[in-house]
Amino acid sequence: MEPLSARGLPRLSWIDTLYSNFNYNTDGYEGDGTEDGKSQDGSETLPYIDESPTMSPQLCAPQGPDGEAVSPTPPEGLPPGGDMEKGLEMKKLVLSGFLASEEIYINQLEALLLPMRPLKATATTSQPVLTIQQVETIFYKIQDIFEIHKEFYDALLPNIQQWDEKVTVGHLFQKLASQLGVYKAFVDNYKVALETAEKCSQANSQFQKISENLKVKGPKDSKDCTTTVSMEALLYKPIDRVTRSTLVLHDLLKHTPKDHPDFPLLQDALRISQNFLSSINEEIDPRRTAVTTPKGEARQLVKDGFLVEVSESSRKVRHVFLFTDLLLCAKMKKTAVGRHQQYECKWYIPLADLTFQTLDESDTSHSIQVLPEHEIEEMKIKISVLKSEIQKEKKAPKGQSRVERLRKKMNEQESWLLLHSPTIPFRIHNKHGKSYLFLLSSDYERSEWRESIQKLQKKDLQACVLSSVELQVLTSSCFKLRTVHNIPVTSNKDDEETPGLYGFLHVIVHSAKGFKESANLYCTLEVDSYGYFVSKAKTRVFRDTTEPQWNEEFEIELEGSQYLRILCYEKCYDKSMLNKDDNEIVDKIMGKGQVQLDPQTVQSKNWHMDVIEMNGIKVEFSMKFTSRDLSLKRTPSKKQSGVFGVKINVVTKRERSKVPYIVRQCIEEVEKRGIDEVGIYRISGVATDIQALKTAFDTNTKDILMMLSDMDINAIAGTLKLYFRELPEPLLTDRLYPAFMEGIALSDPAAKENCMMHLLRSLPDPNLMTFLTLLEHLKRVAEKEPINKMSLHNLATVFGPTLLRPSESETTKGQHITSASDIWSHDVMAQVQVLLYYLQHPPISFAELKRNTLYFSTDV
Repeated sequence: MEPLSARGLPRLSWIDTLYSNFNYNTDGYEGDGTEDGKSQDGSETLPYIDESPTMSPQLCAPQGPDGEAVSPTPPEGLPPGGDMEKGLEMKKLVLSGFLASEEIYINQLEALLLPMRPLKATATTSQPVLTIQQVETIFYKIQDIFEIHKEFYDALLPNIQQWDEKVTVGHLFQKLASQLGVYKAFVDNYKVALETAEKCSQANSQFQKISENLKVKGPKDSKDCTTTVSMEALLYKPIDRVTRSTLVLHDLLKHTPKDHPDFPLLQDALRISQNFLSSINEEIDPRRTAVTTPKGEARQLVKDGFLVEVSESSRKVRHVFLFTDLLLCAKMKKTAVGRHQQYECKWYIPLADLTFQTLDESDTSHSIQVLPEHEIEEMKIKISVLKSEIQKEKKAPKGQSRVERLRKKMNEQESWLLLHSPTIPFRIHNKHGKSYLFLLSSDYERSEWRESIQKLQKKDLQACVLSSVELQVLTSSCFKLRTVHNIPVTSNKDDEETPGLYGFLHVIVHSAKGFKESANLYCTLEVDSYGYFVSKAKTRVFRDTTEPQWNEEFEIELEGSQYLRILCYEKCYDKSMLNKDDNEIVDKIMGKGQVQLDPQTVQSKNWHMDVIEMNGIKVEFSMKFTSRDLSLKRTPSKKQSGVFGVKINVVTKRERSKVPYIVRQCIEEVEKRGIDEVGIYRISGVATDIQALKTAFDTNTKDILMMLSDMDINAIAGTLKLYFRELPEPLLTDRLYPAFMEGIALSDPAAKENCMMHLLRSLPDPNLMTFLTLLEHLKRVAEKEPINKMSLHNLATVFGPTLLRPSESETTKGQHITSASDIWSHDVMAQVQVLLYYLQHPPISFAELKRNTLYFSTDV
């Protein structure tokens, strides 16, 4: 007899060894030894498709021995020609383990179906146990799910039994993933099914006996041992199964060669499964664990996370817990080494007393301290450099002790970044007029918190006052109940994990459906950078429609990004709807969703179509990705016609101008009607508009001025950026690039001034005139920072790499750069600093610069 798992089911010991990270066992990956439907303290739990501790939505994060979530390793795929035999053997092991757990799962579904038939039969008799309606509600879709998995199991089994390197199983997983709609229907009905089963048990002792004693057969090779399981526990199995199947797809991809026919099929199945999980994670009520108050009431944790609170005009990191009846704001207590960590309650508000509106309109807004952008960016540089140092030290023979010191320093800097980066206000009030202000990094989080609270407030809530003992019990339980363990910054991920994507993500927002009434609709796109999200693009407002058709393409620069978010808004034109915290009109969020940017999926050359489901609204979009390694390349120009990709001196000579016509016209248009535009030069323009302008400038179209006046201003800003990016060599030249890098690193102000001015004088005249024209324009844009939110540092971040990024031959000179993230953290940050130096410098005159001065004039 094999050893038994916590549920009394045979466990495959080799699987435990192979997947020590994942705690696989034949009972479907539950190695924590807890009873179904019970937490370790015996309190009731509700099902929840577990999400990553730092970002959502993601795959279920299994728990390690300390209770912390263990992130599954992303699928790498074996390189073609790699150790194929070993990889395929591992693949067979993964499939064998999954097949064994599939058998258990099918047996569990069969155990559920066993009482369904007699219950249905008696429903039409004079003495029914349940009505037909009750039977259909409790066992909804179980038969369909059983048939899907029985068919899958029967097709997979012979492939494992007759295993060789030519065996393909990807089509089976792809078909399984394509049938997830059945699971969606099951999930939508799950809560009602549980409630119905519970009511029927209370009302009918015969059904209660049946529901508490369902017999599940063991695997074929386990001498037909059976185990007794409750109906409630078995109804949870389908919800649990989707997450487990997704983890297996990760593993299969990891051990499948990239040139194997299974690879694209498994990738597609994983994408479908991940997006399915993302959509149902937003819909499932995430009440995961309950605590019982001394009065015997059940209070459940719905949501928690790290938020920045503005208290007495200073920022404090708080861990906020939303329970079914109250919101509790806590801070971590300082404890001695070796002691259990604990929370201290700062305040709480019963949800019955909580409002989002200001009760007293004369209440003055808290002053929100916002740090200069450059300080935030400088901290990002420090974190990037530390990350690179940690990677180097890990490879050094005696680097481990230094690694720990560097990690500690990095954690401090990440905490600082978390504290100072959020700026979006989220204010709540209690009925006594007391208000609390949090700062969030994205409208997405603000909307999530607001929606979660409002959903709970729809129930009949009673105001509650906790005694000091009750409050202490509740606060003590927070440490055990919390679902978010780490501050949400990307560096908290495992060091070995991909640090995210660096380069350009091309996204087409096609259309949206599911709106009940006509509205003025638009979408914004956000990506994460260093743990918080930044808005990168915005579609046009599609007026008075229920089915907007945008079909707009955007190019978004990624800085270690792992997620793309799409938010759908209804545009508000009512000036009275002014938000008193940030002085902006608040547009209504109609829906929001996010997808994980899986490198394996997005790095193909083809467009990848997808759908995000959000509150009943479906947004259709496509995306593809170009890595920073590829986007760094500048192609030497062979063409002499047009302006894009042509040397700047060729263009100015042909035009008989000092500054290219395209640069002058784009600057003029931006200053005419884009200088007040929020995020000008940072928010992407529509790619098709940019391409149309590019063609018009290249062919010298006569109606170019008419086109410019009609075109969206972000597209014009994007055209100007594209022109500089496509120059065959950067505006500040390849020849001078090393000198710019050395000059900006000088610490003596006088030496730096001499060097940086001399370098400008060394530029060819067309390059210098164009640079000085752009410089003065960007300074004028930054003067409007209170309105357009574009500081000098913001503008330097956008344009620095474009004006200085060297041609490919230059990037390979000097020190070898190992990864795109190293390029970002070293070269790009220095490029930003060079442009920032000139932007912060008093006005620079071309004539004075060229006149003989005291500056040294040795050749560079």
